[in-house]
Amino acid sequence: MKISELKEGMRRVSLTATVTEISEPREVVTKFGNSRVATAIISDDSGKMKLTLWNENIEKVSENSTVQIENGYVKSYLGENQLDVGRYGKLTVT
Repeated sequence: MKISELKEGMRRVSLTATVTEISEPREVVTKFGNSRVATAIISDDSGKMKLTLWNENIEKVSENSTVQIENGYVKSYLGENQLDVGRYGKLTVT
């Protein structure tokens, strides 16, 4: 799947992309307790998109690394589509 094909509400998203940028992690309070979150910009030959990184996934990723996402989903946050791995998805750095 390519980034340009992703639409809000899509589930079971699998793709491979390159990380071009990562924000500083920040602490947030969720219904599951305190968590750390960061936003990465990923790109492929069709476009770019934000990827939400939670807790241990933040340390796995660095700029210019290639990530493979399995079973992710697309959500809209502040009017912008973002890809999230969620609890049932998997992020692998290759």
